[in-house]
Amino acid sequence: MDINNLVLKNIADPHELERMYQKDPKAFKKSFSQAWEQHPDSQVLGVWYERLHFKETANTNKPSLFQKGFVFMGLLAILAGISTRIIFHFVEQEAIAPINLAFGIIPFIAAYFFYNNTPKKSIIYTLAALFIISGVYLNMLPLTYKDSIILVYLHLPIFLWVLLGIAYTGDGYLKGSRRLAYIKFNIEYGILYACMAVSGMVLAALTMQLFSFVGLNIEDFYFSNIVLFGAAALAIVATYLVSMNLKLAKNITPYIAKIFSPLVLITLLVYLVTVIWVGKNPFLDRNFLIVFNGILLGVLVVTIFSITESDSDEKKNLSDYINAALIVLALIIDSVALSAIVFRLSSYGITPNRVAVLGVNILICANLIWIMLSYIRFLQNKSGLSTIQDAVTKYLPVYGLWAAFVTFTFPIIFN
Repeated sequence: MDINNLVLKNIADPHELERMYQKDPKAFKKSFSQAWEQHPDSQVLGVWYERLHFKETANTNKPSLFQKGFVFMGLLAILAGISTRIIFHFVEQEAIAPINLAFGIIPFIAAYFFYNNTPKKSIIYTLAALFIISGVYLNMLPLTYKDSIILVYLHLPIFLWVLLGIAYTGDGYLKGSRRLAYIKFNIEYGILYACMAVSGMVLAALTMQLFSFVGLNIEDFYFSNIVLFGAAALAIVATYLVSMNLKLAKNITPYIAKIFSPLVLITLLVYLVTVIWVGKNPFLDRNFLIVFNGILLGVLVVTIFSITESDSDEKKNLSDYINAALIVLALIIDSVALSAIVFRLSSYGITPNRVAVLGVNILICANLIWIMLSYIRFLQNKSGLSTIQDAVTKYLPVYGLWAAFVTFTFPIIFN
């Protein structure tokens, strides 16, 4: 008896049909078509027909890179590359600050967001005005390295990042779900851009080595005209790829969060024990206090990363308790840092750096307390994961407002 007869013989046995298909899909499909021609009215064979042919149809409908916005993305990538190269020319001439390079990329990413999800005109005009005002203001500042000016260089990218978030969220900028999507976008964007950048660096190294074999040193030319252009253009391409939802980085980020969080927790615990053992004092050692604040920011980023990658449908697991431990650890670090900053302010006086660090630590402390209280309620089954995510997303504008305050007022206050 041939396979066709076996299909018909086992038509009432779903398990056997599935076993036959798994064992030899090609032979099954060939013989199934014969059975289908003989019994097109069979409901069982009808289900199998849709299953087999759906797969063939699905394969022809895979997401394509050349979909809506591809040409516009290509144009923006070219403009970003050219703009960045022009700005870099003036940076080389020491006519403007290097931070201006951000304006060669961020406004073009915002333009793609506007194209991809057109918001109200009032939002577009407001953001465009803020980008222009920020650029003009930045280049009106003296090109010096005073503390207040350096703080502008450090805080302006944060302010621009928040503006970019408004461009991404569009009309839904007040919705927590859209803000959460923006954070996830940044994570996936970072992973994807890093992967492509590494590939680009390998290509650059290979290219320069090949030219060195014929006695030509093209390092300076290649960096200024190819690498710089490519890095800026790649930022737009990465934005397009992540927005296309091709799952290039989406599938790996939850695993990175689950692996990275416990490693960070263990590393920091060992580090803090070591610090206590060797007697390092952030109250007296300025450099160590800076490192301490860097650790705090790192823990906050890892915690937010882990929270945003958590699945609301999952039950509580070990990762949630690790996240809670990270938050407690971050609060301990922040408490020590705050005490050290207050001590240095009272002992050595007010400076722009000390005021800025104090403000950041107070903001982070308030955010961590909010997240921790939300986590406690979540672990006690009094609320869902969305409460914790709200504690992250609703606080984002506060960081943007602080960054704007430092950027636009510190050069005046501490002139």
